[in-house]
Amino acid sequence: MRPSLACPPFARYTEFAGEHAVARIAAKAARLAGLRVINVSSTFYGGGVAEILSSLTLVQRDLGLRADWRLVQGSPDFFSVTKKLHNALQGAPIDLTDLKKAIYEETNAQNALRMDLDADLVVVHDPQPLPLIERYRRTCPWVWHCHVDLTRPDPACWAYLRRFVDQYDAVVVSLPEYAQELDVPQVAFMPAIDPFSVKNRELSPAEIRERLAHYGIPDDLPIVAQVSRFDRWKDPQGVIVAFRRACEDVDATLVLLGNVATDDPEGQEVFESLLDSRDERILVLTAEDSALVNALQRRAAVVLQKSLREGFGLTVAEAMWKGAAVIGGDCGGIRHQIEDGTNGFRVRSVEEAARRIGELVADADLRARLGAAARESVRARFLMSRLVEQELDLYAALQPRFVLHADPAVPELRRPPASGPGART
Repeated sequence: MRPSLACPPFARYTEFAGEHAVARIAAKAARLAGLRVINVSSTFYGGGVAEILSSLTLVQRDLGLRADWRLVQGSPDFFSVTKKLHNALQGAPIDLTDLKKAIYEETNAQNALRMDLDADLVVVHDPQPLPLIERYRRTCPWVWHCHVDLTRPDPACWAYLRRFVDQYDAVVVSLPEYAQELDVPQVAFMPAIDPFSVKNRELSPAEIRERLAHYGIPDDLPIVAQVSRFDRWKDPQGVIVAFRRACEDVDATLVLLGNVATDDPEGQEVFESLLDSRDERILVLTAEDSALVNALQRRAAVVLQKSLREGFGLTVAEAMWKGAAVIGGDCGGIRHQIEDGTNGFRVRSVEEAARRIGELVADADLRARLGAAARESVRARFLMSRLVEQELDLYAALQPRFVLHADPAVPELRRPPASGPGART
């Protein structure tokens, strides 16, 4: 019988991280035992933040912390505004009207009235719940964790949001190059995957065949797949164009598998815009099925993440962990995961993507070489054990009564002056 995957004991990471690392992390957690950490985000599923928090909070519980996870609630108007803010943080223009600001701030004020955040530490994820900080008389540190690409934020959007950001005690970004000029300290934590989750655990050939057959996905030809939210930044239309050009030279089946996150009102529109492109060799599927994602990434000859902007691209690490040959857009966090030509390929255009698709479909040896290197790079750099340790070190830096002395995973945080914008009330 397969063991329960509901909450894998942290000791299981010894298989991938080694005994020394697991013992070191467990010792750090022991010094933080009982620490109550509340995470606040906007959805329990759909997207990388939910993937990370689903595993991170369970592992932290297993290690003795009192980790919790809350959601902000809002109307379609609220999530329409926050999607525009999300896009603007990644460089899209925004018409930031007073009405949009009112919807954003008033919805957060309503959430604050019904949300008890009595904790030792509060971690707020992404822009949706960012203004919550103004609505509490804080007795503990607050951290803003931004998961989006901040290399070129819209100036008006950033000027508006910074008034909230500067009230936090620390900011976490996904990459060092996303750091901004702020009055609070910043650290960079790249995201990580849980190798024991349903989406990433090992599957037998029979399990893979069953999941693909259940959704009518043919496997008589090599499969080319992209797994991601239906979002224009993921460029699903560009994937279709690149696939069609590649199929002038090779035969394959394209599967675009995605979901429509509850906090992304544009997702359904993007999904529907792709439906006219379907044919017997181009499948566009929406499903909340982690085992299907796992099976598809394991069976695919090529996995794409042809993003135009990408805070990190957790699906890249997921596919690389499975030994897939991955083609990623040359942007954001994908640049930190894929070393071009060594453990995958990075592309900047539809033409490049088409060429790499054709090359990989035709060359099984090349796929195997890249896939083996890809899995090892994830094992070394992008597993949850590394992120857990970074989080523990951050918590300790913000809790003066705790001291960690062994192999800190993040630099020491310098606290802002008590009278500064980051001071707690």
